[in-house]
Amino acid sequence: MSAQANRVMALSEWENRWQEGRTGFHRPQVHNLLENNLDKVVCGRKEIRFFFPLCGKAVDMKWLADMGHTVVGVEISEKGIKQFFAEQNLAYNEEPVSAIPGAKLFKSANGKISIYQCDLYKFSSAVAGKFGGIWDRGALVAINPCDRQKYATLLISLMNNDCRYLVDTMEYNPELYKGGGCDIELLQSVDGFEERHKSWGLDSLTEKVYLLTPKAQ
Repeated sequence: MSAQANRVMALSEWENRWQEGRTGFHRPQVHNLLENNLDKVVCGRKEIRFFFPLCGKAVDMKWLADMGHTVVGVEISEKGIKQFFAEQNLAYNEEPVSAIPGAKLFKSANGKISIYQCDLYKFSSAVAGKFGGIWDRGALVAINPCDRQKYATLLISLMNNDCRYLVDTMEYNPELYKGGGCDIELLQSVDGFEERHKSWGLDSLTEKVYLLTPKAQ
C-alpha cells in the first residue's frame, strides 16, 4: 500500500495510455452502480446538470443526456474525447476556452454534452458554473494520492446546495471529505474482482459507491 500511497502519475502518462490503447478502465456499457443508484441522485428532479471528473469516453454521459439531463466532463486526452463522440455517433463543435489557456471545449451539436480538454485542476465553477449531480466513476482512485485534498476542495466548490455526488471507488476514506461540509452515505458495496486484476497482484477487490450531499448551512 505504501507504493500506492506515494504514486505520482503525470498528465502525459494518462495521455500516453489513450494513445497506446491502454484503457482497461473504460466500460463499454452504462455502469451498473450508477444505474442502481441513479434515483438517489436524481430525487425526482428534471434536467440536472451533471459533472463528470476525468470522464474519458464514458457511455454514461450519453445515457444521462438521453434522459434530458446536461453533462459536463473534464478529460485530458483529446483522443478519448473524440472517440466518445465518434462511438456515440454525435456531431460536435470544437472551440477554445478563454478562461483556460490551451484548453478546448468539445460540445455536442444539441448542447447536451460538453467536454473540456484540460487539466482538471484548472477547471472551476467560473468556467462552467455549479452542478446538481456529480458522477465520479473512479476519478478519486485515479488521481495522485498527494492531490486528494486539492481534488476534494475542487469538487465541493462545484456543488450546488442541492447537489448529490455519487462516487464509485475501490478504496475510499471518508475522512478525506469530512472537512468539506458533506454528509457521506455508503449506498452499495460489491465484489469488483475480475480476472484481469490478477495481473496487478491482487486476489480480491471491493467496489463501493458513496453518496455525498452538502450539509445544511
